[in-house]
Amino acid sequence: MSDGEKTKQAELTALQAALAAEHAAVYGYGVVGGRIGTPRRGEARSAYDAHRAARDTLARSVRDLGGEPVAASPAYALPFSVADSSAALRLATELEERLAGVYADLVRASSGPRRTIATASLRESAVRAARWSGHAPAFPGLAERTDDTMGRAGAADTTPSGSPTA
Repeated sequence: MSDGEKTKQAELTALQAALAAEHAAVYGYGVVGGRIGTPRRGEARSAYDAHRAARDTLARSVRDLGGEPVAASPAYALPFSVADSSAALRLATELEERLAGVYADLVRASSGPRRTIATASLRESAVRAARWSGHAPAFPGLAERTDDTMGRAGAADTTPSGSPTA
């Protein structure tokens, strides 16, 4: 495999991971929208719409590179029970933080216009996470640089950026 083919494959893999994460986010925001309080329901709807649009853009990008876009799962395991507005806020934050991680991976794997789009998507996820949670990490999308992972004897969190959970 040539260097060009390896680069294309790495980008395709990162695009597929971002697409899978967007599928999970669309599902997750369906849950958030059903549990979030009325004052923030419009914000949840805007995020849901943004993630649907991002999902569609990523699917086109995968096709442009000759890949078959990964399909959405019929359901996703939530990381915790979402019984009220407070839990819905936590879920929205977690969805955005996970997306920031996969978009950081896509930034690393891509170049040109796709890198610009991935960078914008990383920024948007980080901003939404900060709005939901009220705080922002110094390096959104980079688990190895967040305060909570660096405090453990310098060990970075080894959890993969992408996950089949919502």
